[in-house]
Amino acid sequence: MALAAAFGTQITLKNGDEVKVNDHVYCSPSWSIRDGTPYSVARIMEFLPAQGVPTFDETGKRNGPLTRVRLAWYYRPSDVSDRTVADSRLLLAAIYSEVCEISQLRAKCYVIHRDKISDLAGWKKRPDRFYFQRLFDPWIRKEFEVIQASSVRNIPEEIREVLVSRYEYVVAEKEVVPDLTDNLRTCATCEKWCPPQETVQCDRCKKFFHMACVNPPLLAKPSRGYGWTCAPCSREHEEEVDSHQVARHLTPVNSKPKSNAPPPRGRGRPRKDRMQAEKEENMEIKHFKMWPFRYFGQYTVAEDTLDPDDLIFPRAATRVGPKYQVSAFPTASTDVEGPAVPGEDERGGENTIEVLSKVCDMASSEVQTLETLKHGLTRSEKFRYNVDWLTEVIRRFSDAWLSGHSFTNVSMKSPMRLEKWKKTETPYTDRGWSDAEIAAFEDALMVHGAELRPVREEVGTRAMNEVVRFYGHWKNAKLGEQNARIRAARAVGKPDPDLAAAADSDDEGSVVTELTRTDNSCGACRTRESDTWWKAPKALALATNVLCDNCGISWRKYADLNVRPYREEVIVKPKPSDKREGTPLAAPNSKRQRTSVSTTTPPPVVAPQLRCLACHKNGPSSKILRCRQCQLRVHPGACGVVVDAATFDNWTCELCQNDKSLEASLKHDCLLCPRTKRDPKKKSLYPPPDSYLRACKPTEGQGWVHVLCSVFVPEVTYTDATRLRRVEAISTIPSYRWMNKCTLCDSSGGAVVRCSDCPAEYHVSCAWKAGHKFGFEVQPVQTNRKDSTTVVDFNSASGVMVPLVTCKGHPQHRRQTFGICETNEGGETAMQAYCKNYKQTELGNTHGLLRKAHRLDEILNTEDSIDSESSQSSPDPVCSRCHTEFSPLFYPTPPSTPPGDSTPSSTSQTWLCHRCHFTDQQRNGSIVNNHRGHFGLNGIVGVNNVVNGVNGIVSV
Repeated sequence: MALAAAFGTQITLKNGDEVKVNDHVYCSPSWSIRDGTPYSVARIMEFLPAQGVPTFDETGKRNGPLTRVRLAWYYRPSDVSDRTVADSRLLLAAIYSEVCEISQLRAKCYVIHRDKISDLAGWKKRPDRFYFQRLFDPWIRKEFEVIQASSVRNIPEEIREVLVSRYEYVVAEKEVVPDLTDNLRTCATCEKWCPPQETVQCDRCKKFFHMACVNPPLLAKPSRGYGWTCAPCSREHEEEVDSHQVARHLTPVNSKPKSNAPPPRGRGRPRKDRMQAEKEENMEIKHFKMWPFRYFGQYTVAEDTLDPDDLIFPRAATRVGPKYQVSAFPTASTDVEGPAVPGEDERGGENTIEVLSKVCDMASSEVQTLETLKHGLTRSEKFRYNVDWLTEVIRRFSDAWLSGHSFTNVSMKSPMRLEKWKKTETPYTDRGWSDAEIAAFEDALMVHGAELRPVREEVGTRAMNEVVRFYGHWKNAKLGEQNARIRAARAVGKPDPDLAAAADSDDEGSVVTELTRTDNSCGACRTRESDTWWKAPKALALATNVLCDNCGISWRKYADLNVRPYREEVIVKPKPSDKREGTPLAAPNSKRQRTSVSTTTPPPVVAPQLRCLACHKNGPSSKILRCRQCQLRVHPGACGVVVDAATFDNWTCELCQNDKSLEASLKHDCLLCPRTKRDPKKKSLYPPPDSYLRACKPTEGQGWVHVLCSVFVPEVTYTDATRLRRVEAISTIPSYRWMNKCTLCDSSGGAVVRCSDCPAEYHVSCAWKAGHKFGFEVQPVQTNRKDSTTVVDFNSASGVMVPLVTCKGHPQHRRQTFGICETNEGGETAMQAYCKNYKQTELGNTHGLLRKAHRLDEILNTEDSIDSESSQSSPDPVCSRCHTEFSPLFYPTPPSTPPGDSTPSSTSQTWLCHRCHFTDQQRNGSIVNNHRGHFGLNGIVGVNNVVNGVNGIVSV
């Protein structure tokens, strides 16, 4: 290690790299200390002299020589979580620094933000290149987004100028980034800036308001899944509902957060612009007090940014308040202001405080007397410098001084002390540790480090407080031994032994000079040829204990084995003398001389095949979607996905998206299928990821239904049939579908459909699991009915498209059917053509909430008519079950049929009250039970709750 001069600003590492402040380096102690863990990546903040030497001298210049360095650490994603990350060049920034020896610096590297890289693929192919886009805080154990400070616009101009002039990046929560990067928001009432955490937005007029500026003021923001409307918009909406002329207000799709990142490059060979890469490597980054970023998120007061001494660390929610703290209430037998127990001192009084030292209040003569008498209390040299013994001596002298007694009365013969807050005598020092306990303690420290709870479990014979105290004494003793060796080495004029050992190269401890018979090949790539062999970390559990040069360096730098080495493409320009006479000097690329002639035809490149779970046919990966989280594989037309080339490879199904966005229910049970009982202790994967039933769509009430069930149940419709989104009209399914039993699962819950060739009825999901046939038939239409019927042209057929479910045991018919994923000339599947023509809800000028209310009115009017007809025949009905005479509605019980008789018994009419009727319907899964679940579970609110209060909180 070549150290710089005392006043130098650059350090030359042993490998020849010159580093300065704000450069990024690999840092690692010797092999024996780090035990094979990869290098750490850090940024140099400042160079420091040796420990104990002031950083600056009297003239303001740095003292030398420079032997230490302050580093700002970066984390690898695998260091902070158990999830695996395929990108070995991705790092997590941190606002955390530490001082290390310069001898631990290994080599130079480059780390920049993702938005400043124009060609990420080319950047990652170059050696020693890393990037980051998130920050990890080690104190609150949370990740934050990192964006450029120049992209923050939704703050006052004076605050933005200070923020941009000082810092290069801003750290914030993911949900706050869209608010920060939006345009400046001002309150529509007071016309002042609206901080995101104190602002609400009207769902209709899209204006922003302070929560304190609305009337009445809002105490909290609406819950997730609900919107807020201002008073004028709420009044306007109420008038529209009363007049039954509700205009459809389309909520605009939230745009993606604004970012200064360059547009994504298309597929193909990445650009390797060497000049651009070097420009990005040497790009200057603004730093304020040695940090390029600061926290500006949900818990930041914007005006605090103007203070240069304000803390830049990420913050979490406050732990002060009734949610985290509790006030102890007095018992019934005690007074509020008096002591809890008679005779006991009041808590916090003078008698309950234990004084540990009053030496500072003593006179100088008394202090000299104390020092003289202190050495006479013991003859053991070990006790005279023991921390516990000295602490107890000072406490006893202080007690004697406070009580007015002479210092000569103090004695240390008794190892017990009286603690006022315990009222019992306890030893002031722990009993001695045996050699076996010390050995177990040191072995546990080698495994667990400073995590003392597992260390205490390894020791087993000591309490936790004893382990903590002994760890302090043990560490102090180790530092004392180290300082003693340093002083002895300096006395004879030798360099410090610990610094000399740390200055040894990492190669000397981890390079293998001779291979053995068992370790004669690389443990990762199995090669037997390498210029340098490295020791393999024991944690990898490889076949052999050595790594080749490529695998060893790859593990140390990137925590990844078998990283392909990068080779710069150098275009060699031919000399003019090599050209034939009359040949132009600059020949086009198409006329370059072939270096080799191959007589064999290369094998064709076969694209990877995926199997669609809907049609069970294989297809290229460019035509079949695959969820990157649950691995669901379907054609886009089988799940209503609009194909986007930019996001085709990163597609995520709607169930996986909902786990993060929480826009709908987290229970994925299909509302059209029977309810299944599952063990709450077991986390079941429902729907299964390897089945087409994994494809689900949200309903209008934040529930879920299978795509297959919503398509093949005729009464169900969609708000957007193109994407099969927002399933509606579940309440219009006739009652017989809910009451009839499934012939496959023998369950009466859920809606059933009938086989197209036999009377068998079953749930759609049960039919799919049983292997029944699904398809669509185009039936011809009479000429006189074409005007009133929707006619579909699909391939060579023309007519009415009808969905069919056929038992798998029926033979094939002559009629032509189209499969779910079968397409026409325009690339539209049969399912898409059917849903677009027959499953689209008639929107017109109606609102989704008003359509729900109309369907509710139809159901209630039907039940009222049934009740009115029944009440005419029986003027004073009585519930046959609970015998009550008071109920808002009475329902006739169905006639009973005796066993062996086909006609109902001719008995008098009996009735059920409203509560008993709904209890039966819920048990039997009839249409009323479906209505109840649809209104309760799916969140349909009553007509009177469409507008709630002046501020108008409505369901969205």
